[in-house]
Amino acid sequence: MTSLQRVEPHPPASWRDYLELTKPRVVLLMLITSLVGMFLATRAGVPWTVLLFGNLGIALCAGAAATVNHVVDRHIDGLMARTRRRPVTSGRVSPVAALVFALLLALAGQLLLLAFTNPLTAWLTLASLIGYAAIYTGFLKRATPQNIVIGGLAGAAPPLLGWVAVSGHLGAEPLLLMLIIFAWTPPHFWALAIHRKAEYARADIPMLPVTHGEQYTKVHILLYTLILLAVSLLPFVIRMSGLPYLICALLLGGRFLYWAWVLYRDSRPQAAIGTFKYSIAYLFLLFIALLVDHYLPLIP
Repeated sequence: MTSLQRVEPHPPASWRDYLELTKPRVVLLMLITSLVGMFLATRAGVPWTVLLFGNLGIALCAGAAATVNHVVDRHIDGLMARTRRRPVTSGRVSPVAALVFALLLALAGQLLLLAFTNPLTAWLTLASLIGYAAIYTGFLKRATPQNIVIGGLAGAAPPLLGWVAVSGHLGAEPLLLMLIIFAWTPPHFWALAIHRKAEYARADIPMLPVTHGEQYTKVHILLYTLILLAVSLLPFVIRMSGLPYLICALLLGGRFLYWAWVLYRDSRPQAAIGTFKYSIAYLFLLFIALLVDHYLPLIP
């Protein structure tokens, strides 16, 4: 037996590997909220250039931030079953190639936003990219169990970006849309963190269930769900939306509260992942309800 070991080369990266770097399913949910933000900003119709290139610019910048996340977290991802086959972690894409890809995505996204929307949208999108890629992924994720609460601001930006892309200015309404996602993020992500607690502990990531225990986390999920329910009613309170939205918000929020209570009481098997999955459907349906309510007065 020789002292030299033959190292099998990694297969060349495919376009699917680079697509995976962008976390397309996460970006798709972000784009849905961005689209809703655009259509809520007006009843006169969104210009097709803003609709197409504005969302593409936001998507490219979000994909750039996700790619940086793959690079920074590559060692952690190798310790977790659901992430160990990611392109950078598995060696199919090198860290340098991934960072170059992220830079190209960010530059393309910024150029599209500057050309087809307005400078405020471009600057806010850049701030969101830096917030997620550098502040959350590079620092907060490893520094505090409140990482997802503080870092949630970056992930909450898409509906605000969509609104500003159309209107060109900030206001109470887009900030409220952002607040809804900000309040939604902790119960959404902490439910997944409970389900994946052992993996986060092995990777030495200070997620709340790891540092403070599952029961403590379940209490906070319940409290944040109550906060989310209250925040989701504010569009009706400030007359941004009407009665149809209020009914939907109460029904959807009540169901979310049911799942948070089930998780708190541990009354159903796999309650954590059930809560996590419902939270995704909740956000999608809540924003669709906002959109439908907004355009109902135009329906003859």
